[in-house]
Amino acid sequence: MGVISKDNIKAWIVPHLSTGKRGSKSKVETWEIVAAIIHKLKTGCQWRELPTKEFFTDYRLTWQGVYYHFSRWVRDGSIRKVWVELLKQQRKLLDLSSIQLDGSRTICKNGGECIGYQSRKAAKCCNSLFLADNKGLMLACSCPIAGQHHDLFEIKQVFEELRELLKEAGIETAGLFLNADAGFDSQEFRQQCSHHQIEANIAINPRKGEQAPEFVYFDEELFKRRMVIEQANAWLDSFKTLLIRFETKAQHWLALHFLAFTIQLIRQINKKLKS
Repeated sequence: MGVISKDNIKAWIVPHLSTGKRGSKSKVETWEIVAAIIHKLKTGCQWRELPTKEFFTDYRLTWQGVYYHFSRWVRDGSIRKVWVELLKQQRKLLDLSSIQLDGSRTICKNGGECIGYQSRKAAKCCNSLFLADNKGLMLACSCPIAGQHHDLFEIKQVFEELRELLKEAGIETAGLFLNADAGFDSQEFRQQCSHHQIEANIAINPRKGEQAPEFVYFDEELFKRRMVIEQANAWLDSFKTLLIRFETKAQHWLALHFLAFTIQLIRQINKKLKS
């Protein structure tokens, strides 16, 4: 059925979603609500255009009901927990011989939080940072920042946000090799990585023809692995909701990415079981 099966939703996602503590018990199955949210994520349809009759059997939930559950799961951290717990349980599937850092800008159409005008795209945008493993499996995503800022804007805070998620998932960052492009070449970020015992393999920013200092570490062969995160970001574009941002709330936008990461890892789990 659809993007992932009912059994996968019930096994990997539903156990970590909160249930209402007050009022009568929901008349719909939680997995059906999740399936409707995933449909919106995959197709990019508006919330009000959700074909709800396709997802509910005995009792039909309206699109407002689906959105209510999604919004509640975002607020109480359930969707983030789904991703953290799945990552924690499936660490053996990850290749942490190196990790890849990249930024990605998204055009925003409805306004809202963490959005700003970006002249290069001639549009209002938001920017997020992503971490992926050495095979291109996504690990973490930062909350978006306004699109007029570069990748190093508030890098200390943003990178700590990424590290915190990995820490919650039981992934130790000390000793990791990190690839990043020249947009992340700064003394502050290199020092931050060094403080956490992360080996930063960052491309040198030419800075108007200045020669790179001899003491800066850079491994060209290792850097070639950065291509996997670019492929992973291209894969994320298959989720049409993530192509152009219509969500006005930053945490909703972040949660939809965590849900896409979850689907990617579940597919890897299924491949392993079949092999």
